[in-house]
Amino acid sequence: MDMATLQQKTSHGQKYWYIVESRRVNGKPRPVVLAYLGKADTLLERLQKLDAPCAIKSYSHGAVAALLSVARDLDIVRTINQHVHAQRKHFAPKPLRNNLTAGATLLLGAMGRVCAPASKRGWWPWAKTTSCEYMLRAALSKVDSQHFWDMMDAVPVEAIEAIETQLLKQVRARYGIASDSLFYDATNFFTFIATDNDRCALARRGKNKQKRHDLRQVGLALVVTHEDKIPLFHLSYQGNCSDSNVFKDIVARLRRRFAELDLDLDKHTLVFDRGNNSKANMALLAKAGLHYVGALTPYQHPKLIEQARNRLEPVQMAQETINVFRTQTVLWGEERTVLVFISETLKQGQRCGIGAAIEKAEKQLGEVRDAIGKPDKRHGKREDIEARVKAIINKQFIRDVFVWEVSQTKPDCWRLQFHVDQERLEQVEKALGWRILMTDRHDWDSAQIIQAYHGQANIESVFRNVKNPYHLAVRPQFHWTDQKIAVHFFMCVMGYLMSALLLREAREKAGFQGSMDTLLDRLGNIRLAACMGPDQKSGNRKVIYKIEEMEEEERQLAEALNITDEHCRRPKIEGFGVYT
Repeated sequence: MDMATLQQKTSHGQKYWYIVESRRVNGKPRPVVLAYLGKADTLLERLQKLDAPCAIKSYSHGAVAALLSVARDLDIVRTINQHVHAQRKHFAPKPLRNNLTAGATLLLGAMGRVCAPASKRGWWPWAKTTSCEYMLRAALSKVDSQHFWDMMDAVPVEAIEAIETQLLKQVRARYGIASDSLFYDATNFFTFIATDNDRCALARRGKNKQKRHDLRQVGLALVVTHEDKIPLFHLSYQGNCSDSNVFKDIVARLRRRFAELDLDLDKHTLVFDRGNNSKANMALLAKAGLHYVGALTPYQHPKLIEQARNRLEPVQMAQETINVFRTQTVLWGEERTVLVFISETLKQGQRCGIGAAIEKAEKQLGEVRDAIGKPDKRHGKREDIEARVKAIINKQFIRDVFVWEVSQTKPDCWRLQFHVDQERLEQVEKALGWRILMTDRHDWDSAQIIQAYHGQANIESVFRNVKNPYHLAVRPQFHWTDQKIAVHFFMCVMGYLMSALLLREAREKAGFQGSMDTLLDRLGNIRLAACMGPDQKSGNRKVIYKIEEMEEEERQLAEALNITDEHCRRPKIEGFGVYT
């Protein structure tokens, strides 16, 4: 049996130690040096270092690594940097701060919005818990709020559309995104911008969807693809604009975006909700050559519902059968295909909503009745009391089911009587659940039209994501000028774009079935351990990076999304350190 031994050799008066093994070479025994150990004092020093404790620290790695892989594929940093310039005199023509370009900064900001939405001041406290510095080979501790503000200044508002278009070209080339059906919707976000701030025209008071009508708000419009929810277009707009007015601007811009992306208008269909209906908007769609599927408000078209009641025919969908009445009628001067049907899901939801609304109204009316019934207090004029009652019941469906009366019992004393009319309630319930769809796609069958409109839930889920406080959230945002708000929105949409591409890849390559929120949680659980200890060969202390043990689902995601701990596979992204 071959044995390894320690042997000493003398060279130039110095003694050196080796690990030597006797092996047979061509049938004859020969000494083979396995390792050189050095002089005795060097060997002793190395042996002493082996007793030193090993320092270990772990970082959240999966989401950062996956996002940077997408950023490299789309060439995000270079694309942004091509459109930036200095807006302040003390900046260089191509701004650089803390050895980071504007494009690199916006990428870092987008990653932060995806993983842990926070203020710009909160970016580094999050980043230092991740593998960002290791992956990017960059020092990031000086990336504070001032850094973000200065770099955001370098991105002109007018360049955002061009940047977005270029990124989408790269998305189409790299990922082959299908975009035959597109979904449009808009929402708004309240801000804490002061009333007397005249530098921000975007922030206006309006009907806020989070019920913060007391605050100035900013609107965000999105167009996303049907299959993968990839954002093809976004627009920040004034918070007091109605959905219908914003839609006018969207149609013109979307038409231009189609031309820039070389998309065939005839092969695409825009799906939108009924809040965008108007004669002017329909005319704009026709002029732009955009096909569409939209919805009508049922109570505004009672004749169509009456026509449909006894003429419903079954239409087989993927998982259910829906009874549908199909016809053609003139809407806003143009012939349109119209589908009328009952949605049981909608009907049950409306029933629950009506029940809750009635219960709430009865409680509020009871409080008014008890208050005006107190004989020792004055309660104003009859008109004032009636106005309070009308305000309580002035809601869809319930305004017609309450019977009420304000009567005078004696001077300045009033009595309120009310009850729910059951016959009226039954009539209201008969009208529940109806949907009316319209389209200029006369060649589509009924199932195609319904399926296309049901996909509207895709963009609703996008808005739920961007309002999720744990991932992808637009808020918090603490910017007070139109330019910074526009850049902030772009950064958030860019983060969502990268996340949507990750979800697509995870589903295709790893069979992932969860939501985007769940995916980001799973990726966050993939951690990179940094172990500082002695190198076995040199004896010097060094840092060794290794991904921690993963569960099977996380292992599959890591493989599908190219998440690795190998130094050589870290993405080399231009813009970090040298402007390109």
